[in-house]
Amino acid sequence: MKLKKLTAELASGIIDAGFDQEPKEIQSAGVPKIKSGADLFILAPEGSGKSTAMVMGVIQQLKKAYEEAPRAIVFASSKEEAFKLEEQFKILGRHSDLRTFTVFDQGIIQFQKDMIYEGIDILIGTPKRLNELLNITGIPMTKVRMVVVDDAEAFFSNRYHPIIYRIVDGIEKAQVLICANSWNRKFDNLSGRIMKNPMTIEVE
Repeated sequence: MKLKKLTAELASGIIDAGFDQEPKEIQSAGVPKIKSGADLFILAPEGSGKSTAMVMGVIQQLKKAYEEAPRAIVFASSKEEAFKLEEQFKILGRHSDLRTFTVFDQGIIQFQKDMIYEGIDILIGTPKRLNELLNITGIPMTKVRMVVVDDAEAFFSNRYHPIIYRIVDGIEKAQVLICANSWNRKFDNLSGRIMKNPMTIEVE
């Protein structure tokens, strides 16, 4: 991964976290493709660093805080996984001013809505809670430009997974990133319906 081609803020976050010492293959391959703006399937085994590659890519794309409405929506499979992702965004984005907020099923929904409207860049959440927030106009959608699914196998086993179609269908243009351990037959619907000429990066 060539740090000089990334924003200075992200490069500094990567160096601080030590990810520049032994970069993972999926990160070296994935971040440039995310940077290019391509819709992407990122496929690699558990522990390969694919979620970190996704976090790096989102930070690179958004660069800095902008206005109030979220520009990236990131689906996590559970409350615990959502907060793990938030921590990664904080670590790698520590030199940027990007604002991240996490919503989850057990939280007070009005508080979560209020926090979103105070102004954020990256919204992380569980499918059920993001669906509930959409139902009460709790997520301003006018600026969303990235839709990301982490741990996609678990996501598509959740009965709330159709929310991704609802979100992307309502956006004029969004980059879609799907992170998974391996290819799933359910991904065929994604590539045909909400992704544009998607690329696949796969590491064994």
